[in-house]
Formats: sequence, C-alpha cells, structure tokens
Amino acid sequence: MSDYDFSAPRLFVQAAIAAGEAIALDKAQANYLGNVLRLSSGDGVLIFNGRDGEWLARVEQGGRRVAGLMPEKQTRPQPPGPDLLCLFAPLKHARLDYMVQKAVEMGASVLAPVLTRRTQVSRVNLERMEANAVEAAEQCGILAIPAVREPARLDDALARLEPGRLLVFCDEGAPVANAVAALAQAREEGAHAGIAVLIGPEGGFDEAERDLILARPDTVRLSLGPRILRADTAAVAALAVVQAVLGDWCGNEAASG
Repeated sequence: MSDYDFSAPRLFVQAAIAAGEAIALDKAQANYLGNVLRLSSGDGVLIFNGRDGEWLARVEQGGRRVAGLMPEKQTRPQPPGPDLLCLFAPLKHARLDYMVQKAVEMGASVLAPVLTRRTQVSRVNLERMEANAVEAAEQCGILAIPAVREPARLDDALARLEPGRLLVFCDEGAPVANAVAALAQAREEGAHAGIAVLIGPEGGFDEAERDLILARPDTVRLSLGPRILRADTAAVAALAVVQAVLGDWCGNEAASG
C-alpha cells in the first residue's frame, strides 16, 4: 500500500498512537477487521484517535485471529480542532442518526441536544450518538471527533455559550431573506469567538423562546428559504451555508478541522 490510500479501511482507536507501539483491539474491532474485511497479518489500516493524527498501521495476528495493530508512520497530522457547535432539538432514532452523521461530515465540533417546549423526544441515547459520530468520521476521512454533550434546557444551553460566539438562529418564523447575505453581514461586523448553529424541533420555537434567543448578543436570525424543512434537513442546510460563508469552505481556519 502506498503512503496514503483513500480506499484503505479506517479505524478509530482510543489508545495513543506512536510508531512501533502495538495497539490492542477489542473483540468487535478484531472481528470487523478479520471476519468482515477479511484482513490478515501485514495488511494496512489507517487509524486515528482524534489527537495524534492519522497513521498507517499493520495488522498483527494471534493464531488465526486479528490481535492488534502496529503503527508504522503518520499519514496526516492532526489538524486544528474545529469550532462549530451544533445545537439541536433531539429527534427520533433514524433521523437523529442521520443528522449526527451529516453534522460530523459538515465539520461540527460539538453536538449538543437542546430541550425546548415543543421537543418531541426527551431521552437521548448519547452512546448511539457517539457511535454514529465515529462511524461518520471513519467513512469520510475526518480526524476530529466531535464532543457529545448531555441534553440541556434551552436557557441553560444559551447561557453556556461563550460571550462573543456567533449564534446562528435558524428560525422558520423569520422573514424569508438571503441567508448568505445575512451571514456575510455578520462576518463584516467583526470576528467572532467561534460559531454555534441552533436548530429547533419539528413544531418550531414558541414566542417566549424566540424572544429569549434574540435577546442574546451576537445572534443572527436566519431563514432557510421559503419551504418548511424537516429538522434533520434544516441542520444540514444551515451547516452548509455557515461553512460556505463563515467556515472552512471559504478558508476560515477558525471553523476548520
């Protein structure tokens, strides 16, 4: 295998990665490499842990089974961490899985469930969210794994945002306007200490919540067009336009990773 092969299997590991220091695999990982991918001793795998960049490692076998991996050399250094928070009202299982995966692909650094008055799902499986985040990173060559926060009430989530962080409030009740222009204006008004995108529940925000959000400084209210979008679609659309205007799609390293 060459120094870098985009078709090579990728695997997230918890352990620190260093050349010549073997990494043990858990049963599920060993089964995946040996029985699903049918790799054998000496085959190459690209591994990452969210801290030490990406490495080429070779499969090591113990008897007939994959036992571990031996890192050989770094193929990509760890990039600067992204600074793009995705705040969202929890969704039902399949749609939440989709939204988490796409948010990771779009460069979110934090996934933060927010409980609003019209949120339809009160329990969130954080382990499932984390597993979906890792899977998306493995499939798409992403090296930074987003943090997954415990669900919080809207007022607490807003209070946790740092002063100066730009909050992009996606509001289905906002007058339809040019979303790109609205974000460009926020960019022209000065640099911000990171970005947060807020997506509401299927029923939208109520007026009291809307007032609470808009009372926060450094908040831009955004329309996502003339059509009502499902919450998972709205998250992808919002993250795309934010990355295009303020983030790493336009070379802004503050939101890259």
